Amino acid sequence: MSLLSQENIDAVRVSSPAEIRPAAKALHKIAMDLGYRAAPAHDIADKRTPVDGDGKVLAIEVFGWGDDERVWWRNSRIALDSPLTTACRFEGQPFWANAQGFHTRDPNAYLQSIDIANFEQRAMTRACIAVPVHLPFGQIGAVSFNPLDKERTDLSEDFLRLSDALGLYARTFIATYVQVMGSTQALPPESRLSKREVECLRWAAIGKTDLEISMIMSRSRATVRFHIHNAATKLNAVNRSQTVFKAAQLGYISLHN
Repeated sequence: MSLLSQENIDAVRVSSPAEIRPAAKALHKIAMDLGYRAAPAHDIADKRTPVDGDGKVLAIEVFGWGDDERVWWRNSRIALDSPLTTACRFEGQPFWANAQGFHTRDPNAYLQSIDIANFEQRAMTRACIAVPVHLPFGQIGAVSFNPLDKERTDLSEDFLRLSDALGLYARTFIATYVQVMGSTQALPPESRLSKREVECLRWAAIGKTDLEISMIMSRSRATVRFHIHNAATKLNAVNRSQTVFKAAQLGYISLHN
């Protein structure tokens, strides 16, 4: 079987909870055959890791990350502290990373500004090929492919040879897993924002406080808070920043004013 094939793509695609484990096994086999172990995350902001249809952790059950190992999915600070998860927020294409920095096919100045001090400890690997998976509503998943030879730190040749195929397989697995396993919709059906809610969020997006928005709109501060709170509820957001971000993702407001 060739590295990039329709058969492989179909094998890692998830279409029902029962197919999660077989798809994970297919992704695991592809990675292992290439000398790598996959580490999938459906949401880099969520310390939970993908599970099969019975709720069993795939990292242990399929991908071979044993309980006795220091693994990414047990670190509650990984979303904030790992340079790899930070890079996934700034890059949409596969990249590889080691203690010398981030390496991409096309330059990305944002990656060069990421702190890579204590890379091995914070990233929990000496080097890896990473695939960011940008999903609807601002969710970001990722799959890192870690060399079975833990002493390897230069993945440049493998990256050029493998990254396109690994990128397609990783995106297919994570995107279809999220679609199948979303126990609740990312947004409730009644998520349409009102004119006033959108107006408040537009001002909030450029840094205006509730008091400033109330003065601009000639409304009370309580009214502004009410509109922003309603928008947050509709968008299933946990705070003001996420409300603004989700509204932008849905095209209600722009973040480029």
